[in-house]
Amino acid sequence: MLVTVPQLLSGSQVAEFQAALGAAQWIDGKATAGYLSSRSKNNEQIPEDEPLAQRLGGLIQAELDQNQIFIAAALPLKVLPPIFNRYRGGQSYGAHIDGAVRPLAGSHHRVRTDLSATIFLSDPADYDGGELVIGAGEEEKQVKLPAGDMVLYGGGTVHHVRPVTRGIRLAAFFWVQSMVRDASRRDILFELDSTIQQLGHTGADHGACVRLAGVYHNLLRQWVDT
Repeated sequence: MLVTVPQLLSGSQVAEFQAALGAAQWIDGKATAGYLSSRSKNNEQIPEDEPLAQRLGGLIQAELDQNQIFIAAALPLKVLPPIFNRYRGGQSYGAHIDGAVRPLAGSHHRVRTDLSATIFLSDPADYDGGELVIGAGEEEKQVKLPAGDMVLYGGGTVHHVRPVTRGIRLAAFFWVQSMVRDASRRDILFELDSTIQQLGHTGADHGACVRLAGVYHNLLRQWVDT
């Protein structure tokens, strides 16, 4: 799965984030990397316990809670607080796979990382490079979205960030534990939900749409784990 969520953050929200992050204190991104990832990770992050990170993360989570594309695609059970990173001066992140389980900072809880998400916070014209490359070989896809847009993809997918050769690339990233663990089932449900929504907007037969919605919810009942 690779789903783009356009304008998760509005233009005014992006400007607020950029101003706040421009005055933030940054640390070496290796602080949150595992053994293998730390060998290829070269970026900067804001500590997760920083009040600024928590405030901005809360704004993102509020938008996620009401974004229908995100909810339909992820079927979220748990969402880890967003982390903010910065790339500049040739910094990059080599090919890696995110850890399958992440701790919830400040608690004993753990979250399974079914899905990974990146929210772009810099305008693409303001930096060169910095593409998020998802997959490998023939499956490789390059992602460089407008500020405020988000990409959602499988947590077990190989990905990397290309060197930023000009300007600054700001982003937020986080992980999601879905109510539906199996990726292929999530894809089916998302495709079915999207089709139902499209048919509803075209004025298709109401009874047929209701029956199709019943299929969706019956599948969800079988597959969901809460």
